[in-house]
Amino acid sequence: MIVVAVILVTSFALLAGAFWGAFRNLSERTEGFVVAFAGGALIVSVMDELIRPSVDTMPLWGVLVAVMGGAAIFTGSDAFVAARFRNAGGTGLVLAVTLDGVPENLALGTALIGAQPLAVAALAGSIFLSNLPEAAGGAKRMVADGRHPRRVVAVWAGVATLLSLAALGGYTGLSDASEPLIATIKCIAAGAVAASLATEVFPTAFREDAKWTGIAVALGLCFAVALGQLG
Repeated sequence: MIVVAVILVTSFALLAGAFWGAFRNLSERTEGFVVAFAGGALIVSVMDELIRPSVDTMPLWGVLVAVMGGAAIFTGSDAFVAARFRNAGGTGLVLAVTLDGVPENLALGTALIGAQPLAVAALAGSIFLSNLPEAAGGAKRMVADGRHPRRVVAVWAGVATLLSLAALGGYTGLSDASEPLIATIKCIAAGAVAASLATEVFPTAFREDAKWTGIAVALGLCFAVALGQLG
């Protein structure tokens, strides 16, 4: 039950963010600061919860190949979405967040296998914080495009459900898998998350809150390190 609660809390951020963006005014500086904070936390979480544990069960070359493969998959998919839905406004953001969120939530699910939930608190917390402003910004743009706020929230609720299933699938579907397979999937997810930080998260944060982006990233790093000690 605790595992399910962790998954639901991280995905609930999308629904909360959608309400925030659709019915409340969200300043770009606030969004940028929170995104940068979450990005800093994700750096620590990716290393501590996904990559470093995998080195114990995989050869180093396997870890490196899997991480680079995940980065390549995300980059290619992200480029396709950007080219295909460049002028889609909020709809494009929904697709981008879904693309970004699947590896994050799959990573969360696999990280929970054989671990106490508090041990991955930093990863869960940083995913929560990244989901919140992304959904708020996307919902705000969709409303600006003329969509009804309730319909916008319903779309983001669907995204939250999909990402919850990705996390739950990562946990239940791979619970009996071999350790090398789990480690490979974690590394692929880690590469995808790292690529998303470089191409989506940090550029967005700097564009919207340039002066405080560095501080926010450093605070996110500290947050993740502190949460990691709970496990």
